[in-house]
Amino acid sequence: MQVSEKLLAAAVPHSIDQTEALLADGGYVSERALATVLFLALKMGRPLFLEGEAGVGKTEIAKVLASTLGRKLIRLQCYEGLDIASAVYEWNYPAQMIDIRLAEAAGERDREAIGRSIYTERHLIRRPVLEALSGEEGAAPVFLIDELDRADEAFEAFLLEVLSDFQVTIPEFGTIKALEPPIVIITTNRTREIHDALKRRCLYHWVDYPTAARELAIVEAKVPRANGRLARELVAYVQKLRSLDLFKVPGIAETLDWASALTELDKVAIDPETVSQTIGVLLKYHDDIARIQGSEGRKLLDEVKANLAAAE
Repeated sequence: MQVSEKLLAAAVPHSIDQTEALLADGGYVSERALATVLFLALKMGRPLFLEGEAGVGKTEIAKVLASTLGRKLIRLQCYEGLDIASAVYEWNYPAQMIDIRLAEAAGERDREAIGRSIYTERHLIRRPVLEALSGEEGAAPVFLIDELDRADEAFEAFLLEVLSDFQVTIPEFGTIKALEPPIVIITTNRTREIHDALKRRCLYHWVDYPTAARELAIVEAKVPRANGRLARELVAYVQKLRSLDLFKVPGIAETLDWASALTELDKVAIDPETVSQTIGVLLKYHDDIARIQGSEGRKLLDEVKANLAAAE
């Protein structure tokens, strides 16, 4: 596989400012601290461990990096019970059986020779981890290990070899080592703690909910059709919601969904009826929705309107 001109041209940024610009080119409105740790991760060749609530934009960072750097994005979505066969590699057993039958039919009786012939590159099925180690020099992929906290601790322990030496040992085949380490982004929603041994191999950043100004900039970038007044009101409303003791406060993803939904409804401002009818776009739990549809939700909206009016 040859490296394309696009890949060769997409150099890793040489400064924090360039990193911020790189993210901005991909439509990601970054804070300075995130751009700094991302720049260091790229320059030092270290995995970046991103922790934070669901919906704050952790996964999007990997997608933007792959897009702006012109790299292939390889995503490993973690879940309970994730094993080596699903994440790293497995052998193509049907093809191996066919080759064994053909060898026997051809009169081959040397079992060791047959064994060697079926454990080859041709029979190896590469899953995300192994695929991430197979990039060419100058074109290493972006490897997203998404929601690692959902995987079992045994799989987390397996990743130590991958993140330490960027290699995988296959007993029947040998050790496969990356010519150039992939750009590794690990995300977790903190449903459980990740062991220190893995964290020590990474640079760390907590991705928090954005400030009102940054969230407004995100809405303007991602939903450019949204009315300016509508964008200001819905961002202020979401910011207020996050101060309440809800079961699950809305993330940036929900803010963008709500902005898109209200834009499709041709709304230029939010009102109690609009909130009541569309709150299911923003909140996902019945108890939270019931609370906001009551007097507390109306009071919240009145505060938002009054604060914005005072600021104008």
